[in-house]
Amino acid sequence: MLIVRHLGVQPYLDTWTRMKDFTITRTPDTPDELWLLQHPPVYTQGQAGKPEHILNAQSIPIVQSDRGGQVTYHGPGQLVAYILVDIKRRELGVRTLVCRLEQLLLTLLQYYSIPAETRCGAPGVYVAGKKIASIGLRVKNGCTYHGIALNVAMDLTPFTGINPCGYAQLQMTQIQAFDATIDINAVSEQLANAFKNEF
Repeated sequence: MLIVRHLGVQPYLDTWTRMKDFTITRTPDTPDELWLLQHPPVYTQGQAGKPEHILNAQSIPIVQSDRGGQVTYHGPGQLVAYILVDIKRRELGVRTLVCRLEQLLLTLLQYYSIPAETRCGAPGVYVAGKKIASIGLRVKNGCTYHGIALNVAMDLTPFTGINPCGYAQLQMTQIQAFDATIDINAVSEQLANAFKNEF
């Protein structure tokens, strides 16, 4: 079973706390959940995040997170999907889960006629060398939290203040570059349906 929650715009720290609480207190019978939302502007550093990858944060807050990966940016117009899944119960390894998430994103972008691809050793989804979606997870007691950030229709400028995901000069793109009329709520529904089909 998968419960999908559309949460609108939520502060990063509050959501992170709620994800951790949900994961710590869940039981073997707790249904998995998918939280779909947006965040106000924030940079988040992964557990192994190196400070030198933050080039110029200006006034955007920086949060040291407990997910995998390096630094990324969240902001309005980016669809964030938090994946609260008991992978032990589903008999899934983390690598398999990441592969399935990437495939799900490829299928979603194909729906919008965007020719996306994955890269070996660099989780996420890319279009012509530019990154369109990032993946960063944390596993605790056999359950995941954190998840996917998909660029839909946002201001990409803050990505120039960092080395996204630890890669210097990595450029970002978004669905709006291919579909000027894109609506984030429609993408959110598409992603929810894709998740229900996959999980």
